[in-house]
Amino acid sequence: MGISTSIKKKIGVLKEEYNHLSKGKEPLLKLINETELYESVFNSNAIENSTLTLRETEKIILDREIPRNVSVREVFEAKNLARIMEYIESKKSKLVLSTEIILFLHKILLENIDDSLAGRFRGKNEYVRVGSHIALAPEHVERMVEDILSEYTNNIKDHPVEKIAKFHMAFETIHPFLDGNGRMGRVIINFQLNKIGFPNIIIRDKEKKTYYRSFREYNNLKTALTMENILVLSLMESLNKRITYLKGRLIINLSKFAAIRNESLNSLINKARRQTIPAFRERGVWKIGTDIK
Repeated sequence: MGISTSIKKKIGVLKEEYNHLSKGKEPLLKLINETELYESVFNSNAIENSTLTLRETEKIILDREIPRNVSVREVFEAKNLARIMEYIESKKSKLVLSTEIILFLHKILLENIDDSLAGRFRGKNEYVRVGSHIALAPEHVERMVEDILSEYTNNIKDHPVEKIAKFHMAFETIHPFLDGNGRMGRVIINFQLNKIGFPNIIIRDKEKKTYYRSFREYNNLKTALTMENILVLSLMESLNKRITYLKGRLIINLSKFAAIRNESLNSLINKARRQTIPAFRERGVWKIGTDIK
Protein backbone atom coordinates (compact mmCIF):
# COMPACT_ATOMS: atom_id res chain seq x y z
CA MET A 1 0.00 0.00 0.00
CA GLY A 2 2.85 2.38 0.87
CA ILE A 3 2.75 6.07 1.69
CA SER A 4 -0.40 7.93 0.63
CA THR A 5 -0.32 10.41 -2.23
CA SER A 6 -1.25 13.27 0.12
CA ILE A 7 1.67 12.52 2.44
CA LYS A 8 4.08 12.27 -0.49
CA LYS A 9 2.83 15.65 -1.67
CA LYS A 10 3.24 17.15 1.80
CA ILE A 11 6.84 15.89 2.04
CA GLY A 12 7.50 17.27 -1.43
CA VAL A 13 6.17 20.72 -0.47
CA LEU A 14 8.27 20.79 2.71
CA LYS A 15 11.35 19.65 0.79
CA GLU A 16 10.86 22.34 -1.85
CA GLU A 17 10.51 25.02 0.83
CA TYR A 18 13.55 23.67 2.69
CA ASN A 19 15.65 23.70 -0.50
CA HIS A 20 14.60 27.27 -1.31
CA LEU A 21 15.27 28.62 2.19
CA SER A 22 18.59 26.75 2.53
CA LYS A 23 20.37 28.73 -0.15
CA GLY A 24 23.15 30.74 1.48
CA LYS A 25 22.21 29.44 4.95
CA GLU A 26 24.74 26.59 5.15
CA PRO A 27 26.31 27.91 8.42
CA LEU A 28 22.91 27.82 10.15
CA LEU A 29 22.17 24.30 8.92
CA LYS A 30 25.63 23.18 10.07
CA LEU A 31 24.91 24.60 13.52
CA ILE A 32 21.57 22.77 13.71
CA ASN A 33 23.28 19.49 12.80
CA GLU A 34 25.99 20.06 15.40
CA THR A 35 23.49 20.74 18.18
CA GLU A 36 21.40 17.70 17.16
CA LEU A 37 24.41 15.38 17.33
CA TYR A 38 24.06 14.74 21.06
CA GLU A 39 20.37 13.92 20.78
CA SER A 40 20.99 11.61 17.82
CA VAL A 41 23.72 9.69 19.63
CA PHE A 42 21.79 9.55 22.89
CA ASN A 43 18.59 8.23 21.30
CA SER A 44 20.26 5.63 19.08
CA ASN A 45 22.27 4.23 22.00
CA ALA A 46 19.30 4.40 24.37
CA ILE A 47 17.32 2.21 21.97
CA GLU A 48 20.08 -0.36 22.54
CA ASN A 49 19.66 0.04 26.34
CA SER A 50 22.53 2.40 27.09
CA THR A 51 22.19 3.87 30.60
CA LEU A 52 23.67 7.25 29.63
CA THR A 53 21.50 10.34 29.94
CA LEU A 54 21.41 12.97 27.21
CA ARG A 55 23.53 15.29 29.36
CA GLU A 56 26.09 12.56 30.04
CA THR A 57 26.23 11.71 26.34
CA GLU A 58 26.92 15.34 25.51
CA LYS A 59 29.69 15.60 28.12
CA ILE A 60 31.37 12.42 26.87
CA ILE A 61 31.35 13.62 23.26
CA LEU A 62 32.79 16.95 24.39
CA ASP A 63 35.43 15.17 26.53
CA ARG A 64 34.09 16.68 29.73
CA GLU A 65 33.97 14.99 33.12
CA ILE A 66 30.72 13.31 34.09
CA PRO A 67 29.57 13.04 37.72
CA ARG A 68 29.40 9.23 37.91
CA ASN A 69 31.29 6.16 36.81
CA VAL A 70 30.07 4.69 33.55
CA SER A 71 31.33 1.65 31.68
CA VAL A 72 34.15 2.02 29.17
CA ARG A 73 31.84 0.44 26.60
CA GLU A 74 29.19 3.14 27.02
CA VAL A 75 31.82 5.89 26.73
CA PHE A 76 33.07 4.49 23.42
CA GLU A 77 29.54 3.79 22.18
CA ALA A 78 28.86 7.52 22.49
CA LYS A 79 32.21 8.70 21.12
CA ASN A 80 32.31 6.26 18.21
CA LEU A 81 28.75 6.88 17.06
CA ALA A 82 29.38 10.64 17.16
CA ARG A 83 32.54 10.12 15.08
CA ILE A 84 30.57 8.22 12.43
CA MET A 85 27.86 10.89 12.24
CA GLU A 86 30.45 13.67 11.94
CA TYR A 87 32.37 11.70 9.29
CA ILE A 88 29.26 11.20 7.15
CA GLU A 89 28.32 14.86 7.52
CA SER A 90 31.76 15.96 6.31
CA LYS A 91 32.01 13.44 3.45
CA LYS A 92 28.40 12.92 2.36
CA SER A 93 28.83 14.49 -1.06
CA LYS A 94 31.64 12.04 -1.88
CA LEU A 95 30.48 8.83 -0.21
CA VAL A 96 28.47 6.14 -1.99
CA LEU A 97 26.61 3.54 0.04
CA SER A 98 28.34 0.19 -0.46
CA THR A 99 29.42 -2.91 1.44
CA GLU A 100 32.87 -1.37 1.83
CA ILE A 101 31.61 1.86 3.41
CA ILE A 102 29.25 -0.06 5.72
CA LEU A 103 32.16 -2.19 6.96
CA PHE A 104 34.37 0.89 7.33
CA LEU A 105 31.76 2.68 9.45
CA HIS A 106 31.17 -0.46 11.52
CA LYS A 107 34.88 -0.63 12.28
CA ILE A 108 34.68 2.89 13.72
CA LEU A 109 31.51 1.97 15.65
CA LEU A 110 33.13 -0.94 17.55
CA GLU A 111 36.65 0.47 17.89
CA ASN A 112 37.87 0.01 21.50
CA ILE A 113 34.66 -1.90 22.25
CA ASP A 114 35.35 -5.21 20.51
CA ASP A 115 38.03 -4.92 17.84
CA SER A 116 37.67 -8.62 16.98
CA LEU A 117 34.16 -7.93 15.63
CA ALA A 118 34.77 -4.45 14.21
CA GLY A 119 34.49 -3.97 10.46
CA ARG A 120 33.42 -7.50 9.55
CA PHE A 121 30.24 -9.43 8.94
CA ARG A 122 29.30 -12.50 10.94
CA GLY A 123 31.53 -15.48 10.12
CA LYS A 124 31.38 -19.25 10.40
CA ASN A 125 29.10 -20.48 13.21
CA GLU A 126 28.30 -16.90 14.28
CA TYR A 127 24.52 -17.05 14.57
CA VAL A 128 22.26 -14.41 16.14
CA ARG A 129 18.63 -14.16 17.14
CA VAL A 130 16.47 -11.22 16.05
CA GLY A 131 13.46 -11.14 18.36
CA SER A 132 11.90 -14.58 18.05
CA HIS A 133 13.65 -15.35 14.76
CA ILE A 134 17.12 -16.74 14.10
CA ALA A 135 18.81 -14.43 11.62
CA LEU A 136 20.18 -15.46 8.24
CA ALA A 137 23.03 -18.01 8.32
CA PRO A 138 26.42 -16.24 8.27
CA GLU A 139 27.52 -17.78 4.95
CA HIS A 140 24.72 -15.85 3.20
CA VAL A 141 25.19 -12.47 4.89
CA GLU A 142 27.57 -10.75 2.47
CA ARG A 143 25.58 -11.79 -0.61
CA MET A 144 22.31 -10.67 0.95
CA VAL A 145 23.73 -7.29 1.92
CA GLU A 146 24.91 -6.86 -1.68
CA ASP A 147 21.46 -7.87 -2.87
CA ILE A 148 19.57 -5.34 -0.76
CA LEU A 149 22.05 -2.61 -1.75
CA SER A 150 21.43 -3.44 -5.40
CA GLU A 151 17.67 -3.55 -4.89
CA TYR A 152 17.74 -0.17 -3.15
CA THR A 153 19.84 1.41 -5.90
CA ASN A 154 17.75 0.02 -8.74
CA ASN A 155 14.34 0.69 -7.21
CA ILE A 156 12.91 3.60 -9.20
CA LYS A 157 9.27 2.77 -8.48
CA ASP A 158 8.93 3.52 -4.77
CA HIS A 159 9.06 6.86 -2.97
CA PRO A 160 12.49 7.44 -1.33
CA VAL A 161 11.05 7.03 2.16
CA GLU A 162 9.45 3.72 1.17
CA LYS A 163 12.79 2.56 -0.25
CA ILE A 164 14.67 3.52 2.91
CA ALA A 165 12.10 1.84 5.16
CA LYS A 166 12.29 -1.41 3.17
CA PHE A 167 16.09 -1.33 3.19
CA HIS A 168 16.18 -0.79 6.96
CA MET A 169 13.79 -3.66 7.58
CA ALA A 170 15.81 -5.97 5.34
CA PHE A 171 19.17 -4.89 6.81
CA GLU A 172 18.04 -5.46 10.39
CA THR A 173 16.45 -8.80 9.47
CA ILE A 174 19.74 -9.97 7.94
CA HIS A 175 21.50 -8.72 11.10
CA PRO A 176 24.90 -8.84 9.36
CA PHE A 177 27.02 -8.11 12.45
CA LEU A 178 27.43 -9.75 15.83
CA ASP A 179 27.13 -6.33 17.45
CA GLY A 180 26.05 -2.85 16.36
CA ASN A 181 23.31 -3.74 13.86
CA GLY A 182 20.69 -1.31 15.14
CA ARG A 183 23.03 1.66 15.42
CA MET A 184 24.50 0.94 11.98
CA GLY A 185 21.03 0.63 10.48
CA ARG A 186 19.99 4.01 11.84
CA VAL A 187 23.25 5.59 10.63
CA ILE A 188 22.49 4.24 7.15
CA ILE A 189 18.99 5.80 7.21
CA ASN A 190 20.51 9.27 7.56
CA PHE A 191 23.21 8.42 5.01
CA GLN A 192 20.46 7.59 2.51
CA LEU A 193 18.38 10.67 3.36
CA ASN A 194 21.41 12.97 3.02
CA LYS A 195 22.26 11.58 -0.42
CA ILE A 196 18.88 12.68 -1.77
CA GLY A 197 18.98 16.11 -0.13
CA PHE A 198 16.97 15.49 3.03
CA PRO A 199 18.17 16.45 6.52
CA ASN A 200 18.97 13.98 9.29
CA ILE A 201 16.18 12.49 11.38
CA ILE A 202 16.14 11.14 14.93
CA ILE A 203 14.41 7.87 15.77
CA ARG A 204 13.71 8.41 19.44
CA ASP A 205 14.05 6.04 22.37
CA LYS A 206 10.61 7.10 23.67
CA GLU A 207 9.13 5.62 20.50
CA LYS A 208 11.07 2.37 20.81
CA LYS A 209 7.95 0.22 21.22
CA THR A 210 6.60 1.37 17.85
CA TYR A 211 10.03 0.95 16.29
CA TYR A 212 10.31 -2.63 17.53
CA ARG A 213 6.75 -3.34 16.42
CA SER A 214 7.79 -2.43 12.88
CA PHE A 215 10.22 -5.38 12.85
CA ARG A 216 7.62 -7.83 14.13
CA GLU A 217 5.24 -6.55 11.47
CA TYR A 218 7.88 -6.99 8.78
CA ASN A 219 8.80 -10.52 9.91
CA ASN A 220 5.20 -11.68 10.26
CA LEU A 221 3.41 -9.77 7.50
CA LYS A 222 6.27 -8.76 5.16
CA THR A 223 5.21 -5.12 5.24
CA ALA A 224 7.19 -2.01 6.18
CA LEU A 225 4.16 0.25 6.78
CA THR A 226 4.94 1.00 10.43
CA MET A 227 8.56 1.82 9.59
CA GLU A 228 7.42 4.03 6.74
CA ASN A 229 5.20 5.95 9.15
CA ILE A 230 8.07 6.36 11.64
CA LEU A 231 10.28 7.78 8.89
CA VAL A 232 7.55 10.04 7.49
CA LEU A 233 6.81 11.64 10.87
CA SER A 234 10.51 11.97 11.78
CA LEU A 235 11.33 13.51 8.41
CA MET A 236 8.45 16.00 8.52
CA GLU A 237 9.51 17.01 12.03
CA SER A 238 13.10 17.50 10.89
CA LEU A 239 12.04 19.56 7.88
CA ASN A 240 9.65 21.68 9.95
CA LYS A 241 12.40 22.38 12.48
CA ARG A 242 14.84 23.54 9.85
CA ILE A 243 12.25 25.59 7.97
CA THR A 244 11.33 27.32 11.23
CA TYR A 245 14.96 28.25 11.89
CA LEU A 246 15.61 29.23 8.27
CA LYS A 247 12.62 31.59 8.37
CA GLY A 248 14.03 33.25 11.50
CA ARG A 249 10.85 32.69 13.47
CA LEU A 250 10.63 33.07 17.25
CA ILE A 251 10.77 29.57 18.77
CA ILE A 252 8.83 28.90 21.96
CA ASN A 253 7.83 25.83 23.96
CA LEU A 254 4.58 24.26 22.85
CA SER A 255 3.27 24.73 26.42
CA LYS A 256 3.68 28.51 26.09
CA PHE A 257 2.11 28.40 22.63
CA ALA A 258 -0.88 26.54 24.10
CA ALA A 259 -1.29 29.19 26.80
CA ILE A 260 -1.09 32.03 24.27
CA ARG A 261 -3.62 30.35 22.00
CA ASN A 262 -5.78 29.16 24.92
CA GLU A 263 -5.65 25.63 23.56
CA SER A 264 -5.17 22.27 25.24
CA LEU A 265 -1.51 21.33 25.47
CA ASN A 266 -2.35 17.62 25.16
CA SER A 267 -4.28 18.34 21.97
CA LEU A 268 -1.35 20.28 20.52
CA ILE A 269 1.11 17.54 21.48
CA ASN A 270 -1.08 14.99 19.69
CA LYS A 271 -1.08 17.23 16.62
CA ALA A 272 2.69 17.62 16.89
CA ARG A 273 3.16 13.84 17.03
CA ARG A 274 1.03 13.51 13.90
CA GLN A 275 2.86 16.49 12.36
CA THR A 276 -0.38 18.29 11.55
CA ILE A 277 1.25 21.38 13.11
CA PRO A 278 4.90 22.36 12.36
CA ALA A 279 6.20 21.52 15.84
CA PHE A 280 9.48 19.79 16.63
CA ARG A 281 11.48 18.53 19.58
CA GLU A 282 14.71 19.84 21.04
CA ARG A 283 16.20 17.87 23.94
CA GLY A 284 12.85 16.10 24.25
CA VAL A 285 10.78 19.29 24.55
CA TRP A 286 8.14 20.10 21.94
CA LYS A 287 8.61 23.57 20.42
CA ILE A 288 7.07 25.60 17.62
CA GLY A 289 7.83 28.74 15.68
CA THR A 290 5.69 31.84 15.95
CA ASP A 291 5.75 35.21 14.29
CA ILE A 292 8.10 37.69 15.94
CA LYS A 293 6.23 40.73 17.22
